[in-house]
Amino acid sequence: MKKNIRTTLTIAGTALAMAVPLIGATSAPAFAASRDGSCDSGEFCLYYNSDQAGSVSDFTGSISDYGATQPSCYEFKSAGNGQGVCVKNNAASVWNRSDKTVRVYFNSGYGGASQDFAPGAKGNLNSTLKNNEASHQFLGSTGGGSNESPTNDFDHGTRGFAANNCTAFAAYRIASRLGVPNFSNSYGGTTWGNANTWDDAARRIGVTVNTTPTVGAIAVNDTHGDYGHVAYVNAVHADGSFDVEEYNWNNRLAYGTRKNLRVSSAENSFQHMLHF
Repeated sequence: MKKNIRTTLTIAGTALAMAVPLIGATSAPAFAASRDGSCDSGEFCLYYNSDQAGSVSDFTGSISDYGATQPSCYEFKSAGNGQGVCVKNNAASVWNRSDKTVRVYFNSGYGGASQDFAPGAKGNLNSTLKNNEASHQFLGSTGGGSNESPTNDFDHGTRGFAANNCTAFAAYRIASRLGVPNFSNSYGGTTWGNANTWDDAARRIGVTVNTTPTVGAIAVNDTHGDYGHVAYVNAVHADGSFDVEEYNWNNRLAYGTRKNLRVSSAENSFQHMLHF
């Protein structure tokens, strides 16, 4: 969260704190299925073997880099041939159970050769992409067409956090990708609050907190300004650096990315990694 909107955030935070019980009492948000190794409705699934056989890795949104090494990669999760293997460069077939066309790419960052799979489609990766895939992207329209920006892979719900801020975005990633669909500002019976207190909240409820970046970790900066900052780690590199997706850092109240960061005490980096 940026220093230049401290006053606005303080006011918004106060209003939200008062409104949270009402939100919780009136309705519950709808969540996508979690990543559990089962190809559920709404998900895009990659299989280790051709013809939708072998272990499966299921996804609820776009992934810019599957990661190439354990423990930081997205892996095949279910029982079967390939279980535990990193998805990157190891998938042979897919099942698209979402309502979006999904494009699979040869390179990380949605680059290189690609292959599209329409909503509901099952198929084998072509000869270029079989065992040579690194990312996938949910496209913008139901029948395919224009690319969907990762910005749109966010429902903009607050879950008790200030809308379109880093905490709301990180909370959505936790709910939709990390198997914690009920994550909110009161998750685990504790208050998560501003970004700079997330590592303390995680420790209180037994979530692992360390300095090791992995794909899917929530990076916490508790030194920046009055509120700190949180982001979603979407890639980890061989040299130990990592990339993040985030809201309200370089782009005010909007989506952004940063690459090749390191855990450090620097005000523009991160000091903690949360592993849900």
